[in-house]
Amino acid sequence: MRTFSLLKGQPIYQSDKGKIIGHVSDICLNEYGSIVGILMDSKGLFQRDRLIPVESISSFGNDGIMIDSHVELKPIPKDASTHFLYSHHGLFRKPVITSEGEKLGLLEDVYFMEEVGTIIGYELTDGFFADITEGKKVIKTTEPLTIGEEVLVVQVKP
Repeated sequence: MRTFSLLKGQPIYQSDKGKIIGHVSDICLNEYGSIVGILMDSKGLFQRDRLIPVESISSFGNDGIMIDSHVELKPIPKDASTHFLYSHHGLFRKPVITSEGEKLGLLEDVYFMEEVGTIIGYELTDGFFADITEGKKVIKTTEPLTIGEEVLVVQVKP
C-alpha cells in the first residue's frame, strides 16, 4: 500500500531496455473512483502526456515504475467519465462527504494497492492549521468513491 504523492515524479522505465521514458505526473480514475492508469509526462519538448493503463504496469518500485516496451501508451481520454487527481480540473482539494451526508474534509491524496491498482483509502485535510493541530484524516473504504460535480461521496466502514 502506498500513497500517490509518493509515486508522483518517479521515473517510468522500460524494463527490457532500461530506458526512462517519462515521469509519473498524475493518476487517472474512472467515474466510480477506480484507478484506470498512470499519467506520464513524456520526455522531449514536443511530447504529449500519455496514459499507461494500470494493467500494463509490471511493478511499482520504491524508485520507479517498470513497464514492458510493448505497452501501448494511450492519449489522455477526454470524456466526462475520466478524472485525474491533480490535472484537468482534478479532484485534489474537492470536498468529501459520507453517503450519510457528513462532511469529512478535502481530498489530499489516495492510498492504493500496487498489485491490483485498487484505491483502499483517502487522505483528507481540513486546512493547514487543522493539519498542524489535529493531523490529516485517513478514511479507509472497500467501496470506490462516487465522483460528483461538486463533492466526492465515500462509503465509510461501519
